This record gives sequence, C-alpha cells and structure tokens, in this order.
Amino acid sequence: MMKSSITTLVLFILLATSSGIVQSADIPISKFGGVPNSDITQALANAWNEACQSATASKITIPSGQYRMKAVAVKGPCKAPIELYVDGTIIAPPNPKDLNNEWQWVKFEYVDFLTISGSGVFDGQGATAWKLNDCGKNPNCARLSMNFGFNFVKHSVVGSITSKDSKNFNVNVLGCQNFTFDGFKISNPGNSINTDGIHMGRSTDVKILNTNIATGDDCISIGDGSVQTTISNVKCGPGHGISVGSLGKFTTELPVQDLMVKQVTFTNTDNGLRIKTWPSAPGTSPITGLTYQDITMINVKNPIIIDQEYCPWNQCSKQSPSKIKISNVTFKNIRGTSGTQEGVSLICSSGVPCEGVVLSDVDLTFNGSPATAVCRNAKPMIQGKSPQCTAPKA
Repeated sequence: MMKSSITTLVLFILLATSSGIVQSADIPISKFGGVPNSDITQALANAWNEACQSATASKITIPSGQYRMKAVAVKGPCKAPIELYVDGTIIAPPNPKDLNNEWQWVKFEYVDFLTISGSGVFDGQGATAWKLNDCGKNPNCARLSMNFGFNFVKHSVVGSITSKDSKNFNVNVLGCQNFTFDGFKISNPGNSINTDGIHMGRSTDVKILNTNIATGDDCISIGDGSVQTTISNVKCGPGHGISVGSLGKFTTELPVQDLMVKQVTFTNTDNGLRIKTWPSAPGTSPITGLTYQDITMINVKNPIIIDQEYCPWNQCSKQSPSKIKISNVTFKNIRGTSGTQEGVSLICSSGVPCEGVVLSDVDLTFNGSPATAVCRNAKPMIQGKSPQCTAPKA
C-alpha cells in the first residue's frame, strides 16, 4: 500500500509539472517601474536580482510597448531556472558612446537553465555606428557594442525574439554548453559592417535551429574551440554565409570539430559554406569532422569555399602556408545557383594539405550551365553529380 501511494504521488508531480500546474513565479518588469516609453535599465537589473535569488523558477515579463535601455549585464549563478519573456521592443541608445564602451549591450554570464522567449525585438539602432566602423583597417578603432553576449551559459534556450540592427556582432557565444537558438531572428541590412549574426567560440553543443538571419557579415561564424555544433533549418541572406574561422592567428586557439550543417538556404549571399585560415600565422589547431548536407544556394557568389590563404585588406603575408590541418569534410546534396563560374573553390595549405574532403551530389549551375570546381592541395573524393576538380588559374 505504501509503495503504491509513493508511485501515485510521483506520477501526480510529473503530470502536474508537464501540464503547467507547477508554474514559474511571475515577475513583471512594471514591479520595478519598467513601463512603456521609459528607461528599464535598472528595472531589468532589479527584476533579475529577485529572480536569481528565488529558490523556485521565475519568469520576468516585459509586455508589448517600446522601452529604452542602456547596457545591462546580468549574472549567475542563480538558485533556479529563469525565463525572460519579452513581447515589447527594447531600444538601445543610437550613440555608441552611450553604452559606456561595453562589448555587449545585453549580457548574460554564468547562468544555467535560462530561457529567453516571446516575440519581442531588441533594436540596437546601429546605423550611426556602421558609419564609424573602420575596425577592419584600424587596430585602434572605437569599440562598438554587440546586441547580445552569452558568456559561460549552460543548458539554455533563446527562442523567437529578434535581434535588430546591432552596432557590431548581433550575438556572441563564449564558453557555453548545451545552448540552443530555436526560432531566433536576426535582422540587419546587407550594408551593415561587421554585423555577424551569431559568432561562437570555446563552446560545446551549440544548436542553431529554425532561425532566419539577415546581416552584413557572416550569418554564423564558428570560432576556435567550437565542438559538436549543429545548424539546421536556417535561412541566411543577405550576408556572407556560414564560416568556420578565420583561424590560425594565435597559438592559443583550440580545435574546431564535429560540425553538422543541414537544411540551410542561402539567398544572394557573398559566400555559402566557407572555411578560412590565415597564412603566415602561428596557429596549428586542426579543423576536422565537418558535414554540410541538404543545402540550397540561390545566386550565391561563392557557394563552397576553403580558403587557407585568407588575408583581407592585405593584412598579412602569404609567404608561409597556413599551419592548420583541415580534414574529414563532407559536402553532400548541395544544389542551386552560383553567382560565379567557380561554384567550388578548395584552396588548401601547401604545408598541410586538406585530407578526407568529399564532394557528393554537388549540383550547382552558373547562368544555366554546370558550375566548375578548382582545387589546390586538395584531392576530394567525387561522388554522384559533382564537378571534377581542376587547377586554379595562375
């Protein structure tokens, strides 16, 4: 009888939890003076502090309406899961100086079990900053804030909110584990400089799912130490595609391995699938175990590109080859239209040539005719309807 009662009690708790009977404590932003058409910087900080100290799950709510907000950094560890539910539009100061030289406008650090949900918009008002951005050529350029920073966050989900018009990268993910974007949206114009959609590094098991990204730089950029990354059902464009790298500049870099990119559509982007490393640079950490499959290209200038001579704005010398080994990379069922004759360009390092590259059913056209493939220091396995490699023109 006792055993039966305990079993019944456990089942009741499980059913209650799944049916919503056990709910998070609601913390409205208005509790701390956060009302539409006001500055909610302090209100959000106060709401977070209350939620973080709660022994039970909490839900911070920001309802519809427009709100202003300066730079905010919220930190854990917290005692229980927190959901930030946003239906409103939160607006950053247009002047970059008003964000007090912060790298990120909205920053989450050392938090576990975070959920960000709702249909809200975080508007970085980046147009003024884009005109000032000369960081590609000026090492002493002014710091411009990203919309979001997620640093050392675990077991968390970012849902269907929108990052709009960031001054710099839209999202930076650093040191995170089991971190998922699902239904997330990024909206920047194609002429917005250095506005990568999602950049990640030193992170394990990051998933980017069902996400639409329009930006002025890489839709997704994968930095060193990224392991077990999954990108699925993503739309990219405008932008510069999905990039691994650039890598090799520093000896402290960690390997990139186990990347899966599938069911992605690129539309009018500068690149599609790109891997880039620096020549004449000291980094040696390898790139291995990458799979790209079921990809659609619509008028993409460079659909598939490995560039181990990456050197933008002539910032480096090409006298010495890249020291980064690229291996076990598969391109499978890649279809659509290329904006250039060379739909596939595999320019690998002469010092450590690429190994284990597979082109399987890569069917790209340029002006109605099959696109070509050029390869240097790479001997890919050709399967199905894929172009044969030729040497690039001198």
